[in-house]
Amino acid sequence: MDFDIAMLVLRVGIGTIFVAHGLQKLLGWWGGPGWEGWKGFIGYLGLRPPLFWASLSLVAELGGGLALIAGLLVPLAGAGLVAQSMVLFKKVHLPHGFWSGNGGIEFPLAFMVGAFAVQVLGPGEWSLDTLLAVDVLYEPAVRWTLLGLAVAGALLAAFWPEPAKPESPSTADVTAE
Repeated sequence: MDFDIAMLVLRVGIGTIFVAHGLQKLLGWWGGPGWEGWKGFIGYLGLRPPLFWASLSLVAELGGGLALIAGLLVPLAGAGLVAQSMVLFKKVHLPHGFWSGNGGIEFPLAFMVGAFAVQVLGPGEWSLDTLLAVDVLYEPAVRWTLLGLAVAGALLAAFWPEPAKPESPSTADVTAE
């Protein structure tokens, strides 16, 4: 029973924060960029096409967070949240060092670890998955394959070379005209 209580608290805590961040990206709540701003930011990060990657990101963060809270299809939700965290970890936070106060990796690392733990350990008894016929998702080969595919996709997105940005004209070019 202690495990089930701990997993419920972990799922709801981690899931709620992912949902809040997803709502920032989708609706602009709590100072977030909103959908248009999020697509623009994804493009700024060099992920092409931005609509595809922004949509995938939102499904992972908002959908995965809601699924984690409910304990619904947890191996899929957890894998998506790990992947989402990995991409943002590399593309956004890693250049700023460790501490969150500097925009570093501290915060996303904690949530990536939490999503990983739930994905690997399962949601506990107090989840919708215990009521559904989704046992195949919890077979070790399936669970680890889902996580492996999500991590592979995240690594592809995080390390794909950014397209060359057009050079801005030099000050001499501008003043000569």
